[in-house]
Amino acid sequence: MRHPTNLPLKDLMCALVLSLSLGLQACAPAATQPAPASAPAPAANAIEPKAIAVLEAACARLATAQTMSFTAVNTYQKAARNGQPLFYTTLNRVSMQRPDKLRVITPGDGVGDEFYFDGKIMMAFVPSADLVAIDEAPATIDDLVEKLWQKSATYYPFADVITSDPCAVLKKNMTSAFYVGRSGVVGGTTTDMIALAGPNIQAEMWIGTQDQLPRMIKVTYPNEPGRALYQTEYSNWRINLTHPPGHFTSAKAANAKRMPFQPPGPPGEAMAPPMR
Repeated sequence: MRHPTNLPLKDLMCALVLSLSLGLQACAPAATQPAPASAPAPAANAIEPKAIAVLEAACARLATAQTMSFTAVNTYQKAARNGQPLFYTTLNRVSMQRPDKLRVITPGDGVGDEFYFDGKIMMAFVPSADLVAIDEAPATIDDLVEKLWQKSATYYPFADVITSDPCAVLKKNMTSAFYVGRSGVVGGTTTDMIALAGPNIQAEMWIGTQDQLPRMIKVTYPNEPGRALYQTEYSNWRINLTHPPGHFTSAKAANAKRMPFQPPGPPGEAMAPPMR
């Protein structure tokens, strides 16, 4: 996919909306895979304490971090017109500072974009088109996640990692949780694998054994047509390091041509919230 050049303003505005909607679609943690043959099959609707301990350690590590940065590679599956499953990938370079600062740099495939939230304003910027959407900032990152969805049908796949309660979605209506085993393959380190499920979600997580940070999360939604697979791989973790001044804003973005935050599709068309 190529960056748009010399397009009319209307088409460039559409490119920004498309870029946001593709790069920031709802992707949660992980599709449940079968346990190794050597592991006993978990009882139906069982909640294993070991799986919950691994999950809660990871969520506590994330929730107590005052600053963090990481790279998230997001892959999601959508059906083509002929029904064949296609896989799309986006890359996000993420920095955050609690309670009210976030920066996300998203290079191509497609149209690259940048997002800045400095506690005063939020900006979605497409450098190749010199277009920016600017709006008043909400009070917290949690509020930002909701506002972005309401304003532009935008949802970051890694959103649950940066919110104040990372466990909330996964523990909501949980009916099954079990420990799968150890892996030395994912993330270049040893990870603990856990599987979680609820009525509307099935997830598998690879969590660093030593640092309790997620390395990969896969998710399927059993009630979604086609049982589409969503995956996020995490790397380059930096926890509680000081971000430089001006890290969460951009003078270039602030001076770009303005457009409103708006969802893709016809004006006024209702958008269903991301499945949680």
